[in-house]
Amino acid sequence: MISKISAILLAISEGGGPTLTEIAARSDLPLSTVHRLVTELTAWRVLERDGEGRYRAGSPLRTFGGGCACQEPDDPAGATAVRVRDRAVPVIEDLFRATGSPVRVGFLDGPAVAYVEKAAGHLPVSSPSPAARLPVHATALGKALLAFSSPRVVDALLAQDLVRYTTATVTRPERLRWSFRTIRATRIAVCDRELDQDWCAVATPAFGAGGDVVVAVELRVRDIARDVPTLRAPLVMSAGWLSRELAQFARPYPSRPTPVERGSA
Repeated sequence: MISKISAILLAISEGGGPTLTEIAARSDLPLSTVHRLVTELTAWRVLERDGEGRYRAGSPLRTFGGGCACQEPDDPAGATAVRVRDRAVPVIEDLFRATGSPVRVGFLDGPAVAYVEKAAGHLPVSSPSPAARLPVHATALGKALLAFSSPRVVDALLAQDLVRYTTATVTRPERLRWSFRTIRATRIAVCDRELDQDWCAVATPAFGAGGDVVVAVELRVRDIARDVPTLRAPLVMSAGWLSRELAQFARPYPSRPTPVERGSA
């Protein structure tokens, strides 16, 4: 029994909020066994189930796994960005060399996405900066993060006035929510000239301990249809490597609460 439960928890720790069928495939257990054990674990709040039938580690399990590695809720965003950069630099450098495309790694910071980047071969990965912030709704980074965030975070961020940066910017929350379902299914988010009329981007999430989304990895491209099929494989592989690094720590880079969340606390 312990081995079966361990297999289920390890399957969920791979991230992405797997369904029962996906958990069964990852753990190599019969679906009926997975259904019975996952139902019991959910009843004990060890696991959590969202409205789409996807599972993630419950709060007691995340708290147990956190230990002293957890970051305090009031940890400054600058310190978080430094820790993100430390973990992400090898991934960013390797991905830039493999693709020749500008690379960003970002995380949710209140109502925006904080990021570090490598924009050119002769430049190092950027240092964290308060000016390095991007809108969540008009970037591939932001959409990749929101697609795997909790409903409370998504609701709070989409309740804001969403700015239209170009004629392609999506500002209707229902359209964004629809796109999140596609992103969860494919693990790929795109931004097609929604922030800058001259540029597109593609991003994929990276997960930490317990299957929580921590950061997203983004490549800037010129043309979605032409470039994404070629760049998807190295992008996903890089995010997978970063996920394994992040999984050594329990929720090491939590995002700061949005103003809406702070007001309701």
